[in-house]
Amino acid sequence: MTEGVPETMSACVLHGKEDARLEKVPVPKPKDGELLVRVEAALTCGTDLKVFLRGYHERMIKPPAVFGHEFAGKVVVSENERFPKGTRIVAANSAPCRKCYFCKLEKPNLCRDLLFVNGAYAEYILIPARIVDNNCLTIPVDLPGSKAALVEPLACAIKGVEDVAVGRGEKVLVIGAGPLGLMLARLSVLTGAEVTSVDDQPDRIAVARELGVTNMVAERLTPELVNHLRAELTPHKLGFDCVIEAVGKPGTWNQAVELVRPGGRVNLFGGCPRGTELRVDTTRLHYDEISIYASFHHTPQTVRKALEFVANSEIPAFTLVREGRSLFDLPEVLQEMRKGSASPKTAIFPQLPGGVRLSVDELEQFFGDSRELRSR
Repeated sequence: MTEGVPETMSACVLHGKEDARLEKVPVPKPKDGELLVRVEAALTCGTDLKVFLRGYHERMIKPPAVFGHEFAGKVVVSENERFPKGTRIVAANSAPCRKCYFCKLEKPNLCRDLLFVNGAYAEYILIPARIVDNNCLTIPVDLPGSKAALVEPLACAIKGVEDVAVGRGEKVLVIGAGPLGLMLARLSVLTGAEVTSVDDQPDRIAVARELGVTNMVAERLTPELVNHLRAELTPHKLGFDCVIEAVGKPGTWNQAVELVRPGGRVNLFGGCPRGTELRVDTTRLHYDEISIYASFHHTPQTVRKALEFVANSEIPAFTLVREGRSLFDLPEVLQEMRKGSASPKTAIFPQLPGGVRLSVDELEQFFGDSRELRSR
């Protein structure tokens, strides 16, 4: 191994359903074209929580394996002129092949050979050559890793808003105020739309207010609430210009269709479990000319846009990332997420001593080295 890089590292290894253990594992050895990156910060994610609860991911994780996929860090082993040793980078969790039918159709998110990477909940992570070539970006010097790590999920949200072409002056409803729902709401606000967020958790709705959302509704989306939203918050009581579902439940998908006006657009952004179905009134679909979209994943283009949004603070990262914790506390954080008591996103620092919590103010100054914490 290269000088200064240890043979083993601490990592959170998923062994099965709700079984994540902090272990010592070998540090990956990079091959030609690959980068070895010291993780500066990783972020918690709803997908990682699902992986933890299910014990696997059909396309990305087969236990035992180190998991986590939103991260930023510093290159420690490289033969790449674009990313020499010492470069601070953020990498998306996948890259397309650039050769298949869908890549040639300029739909790289649908690539039939989409290459994924996991392993961010560790001291080091290996970046495959294809991701290095397609979806690896240099981080501005003054941008903390806990902000830069937001790039991957934000890139997905950017694609979701672009797919339905949210425009200035439109009335947009975002169902769900989890991290992605909040990002979708903020991006819609930035287009000049009037945004309504609905979520049954008041603390999430409070975050939506900080992101510029006009109408916050902290209630469960019942048939009565559907009627109320349509009657009180939309022109002529006909429905919203655009509805984005960011929950991922078949029932909420159906409600999203009910809440859109004739000629409007629905984005079924939240992924539902395999085998579930959407039931749509065909009369409404046809005679009201409703357009239904479903956005999946990100593209190299939206990854680059995401870094720009984070770097210029149009997406206020620390409105979403509200706490810093140690890698050694990750199993506890996962349980907090399971109970719904965690922040929208928590920054996980491999170099932070166990039991330490960083506030938002401390996150702004912390670049992933525990020595910085001790020196303040």
